[in-house]
Amino acid sequence: MKSKNEKKRGSSAPKGGPKGKKFSMKNDPFFETESKKRRKMAYEDDDIDSGGSEVEAEILGGSDASGGEQDDDEIEETPGEIRKRVATELLDKMRAIARKEKEDRDGDEELDEDEARDSLVAKILQQEQLEESGRIRRVIASRIKKPETIDGFKVLVKHRQSVTAVALSDDDLKGFSASKDGTILQWDVESGKTERYQWPSEDVLKSHGAKDPRGRFKKHSKSVLALAVSSDGRYLASGGLDRHVHLWDVRTREHLQAFSGHQKPVSCLSFRQGTTDLFSGSFDRTIKYWNMEDRAYIDTICGHESEVLTLDCLRKERVLTVGRDRCMMLFKVLDQSRLVFRPPPTSLECCCFINNDEFLSGSDDGSIQLWNVLRKKPVYVVKNAHALLPAGQNVEQNGSENISDHGLENGDHKIEGFTCSSTCSWVSSISVCRGTDLVASGAGNGCVRLWAVETGKKDIRPLYDIPLVGFVNSLAFAKSGQFLVAGVGQEPRLGRWGRHPGARNGVAIQPLELL
Repeated sequence: MKSKNEKKRGSSAPKGGPKGKKFSMKNDPFFETESKKRRKMAYEDDDIDSGGSEVEAEILGGSDASGGEQDDDEIEETPGEIRKRVATELLDKMRAIARKEKEDRDGDEELDEDEARDSLVAKILQQEQLEESGRIRRVIASRIKKPETIDGFKVLVKHRQSVTAVALSDDDLKGFSASKDGTILQWDVESGKTERYQWPSEDVLKSHGAKDPRGRFKKHSKSVLALAVSSDGRYLASGGLDRHVHLWDVRTREHLQAFSGHQKPVSCLSFRQGTTDLFSGSFDRTIKYWNMEDRAYIDTICGHESEVLTLDCLRKERVLTVGRDRCMMLFKVLDQSRLVFRPPPTSLECCCFINNDEFLSGSDDGSIQLWNVLRKKPVYVVKNAHALLPAGQNVEQNGSENISDHGLENGDHKIEGFTCSSTCSWVSSISVCRGTDLVASGAGNGCVRLWAVETGKKDIRPLYDIPLVGFVNSLAFAKSGQFLVAGVGQEPRLGRWGRHPGARNGVAIQPLELL
């Protein structure tokens, strides 16, 4: 029996293999030859010739079988080559600046030309990086020459209704403005030549992603409340009463996309510096995070208990917001956390970053607050920043003189003693010249005020008053600090609780000279 069982077990082995040995895939010649072939192909990949027949070359788009000379001219740059080209162009630009500075210097010791130039380029790049990151600040407020305020601001662009938002491109060559009637204008800073953005038809808006209007609106409301332009100057974003964020192409002025998601009007917009990421705030108490390059929605940020009025952001994924719930919040998007700042009993109207750790806000009692990320209360408060003047002493008559000390506290005046109601002293807009200590604030009291922020002393020092009649609904500094742009109107940005019949709806510009 044993011999029979052994014979049976032995007979279970495959016929092709030796008797008495277990079957293994490793020893199978089929799999062994396959692996050898694969190894051979892997080694010989580098030696494969790309030469083919003429028929194959014609099918693949080649002109002939012998060459690829035509294809060499049409090869697209890889991302690495693009980065290298951009870096080379930037270095050439910086070297040209360094060469010019070296030519301007007289009497210096002659060093090795390349070494001296490269060291100067490194200093320039390091200085720019520190300024962009907010680690150092250019001190220009003390060097601002007193503006010629006989005529005040010069009207650059006219609108039919009150201007609600202004924005400038990073190169300070183009400007953008929007008004309550839905008009969006692009204008040249030097000449003032304007080009209008045309709203597409209802069918085109729906094809671009717009949802049907709600409530009493039968068509999409074109009233615009906010504008923002990307750092690369390619995209312009607008938002308003129709609850959508609209994306425009700056080069062609064409409508690209309509982003739905907000349940109420979009009140504020801001691009993150150096990116195409966009933050939008709305009366529905939320902030939404978008990517305009990918046309994608990223996230919704909640926290406010009332309408979001204004927001601002820098290079980091942080967004600063103020709302009608009488608080200001700093949202850290990556950490999914927030810091809440509560001012004295007042309602905040606007805010802006100074750097990553400091920011400013303006309120409806006419005060301006300086904040630090380490404190929940203001570091410094300027009360009555835009005081109302007694009747017969308006800003047009006073010229460039500072506001007199006898201006009463906002809300404590009598109607017959002043030219307008207390809503005219609300700080409706505030702006910082990025990377500097220069600040501007606007209200409806007839002037724009320039300030110097001294962070070492934690102080805000007044500089000059520039006459401008009307409600200053938006302010924007040139990145170079050479001029200031203001969006002014007869009515406030978000309502009609005040009116200046003598004001001109439009965009005004004020040149700034350094001593």
